[in-house]
Amino acid sequence: MEFKKEVEGTKITYYVSGRLDTNTAPVLNNDLTESLEGMTELVLDLKDLEYISSAGVRVLLSAYKIMSKRSGMILRNLPDMVREVLSVTGLLDFFTIE
Repeated sequence: MEFKKEVEGTKITYYVSGRLDTNTAPVLNNDLTESLEGMTELVLDLKDLEYISSAGVRVLLSAYKIMSKRSGMILRNLPDMVREVLSVTGLLDFFTIE
């Protein structure tokens, strides 16, 4: 998994690619936790995400929990596989999807 992030004022956008799994999820989770301080909007662009495990879903939920107290969180460019995982788990409706 690789990611890059862009900050515009209090909005932060992450571009995540590769595999978000047990091995890589902690890296993204730690970076999100540190970077969300003072941010009011989070966008996760998942266009190039190839795989997401339950550990990856937990990262999304953790970020959602933080951002739900602020302006919010957007999942952008969901691959079909990610959309299906979120749908099967019943979590698709939790997120704002673009």
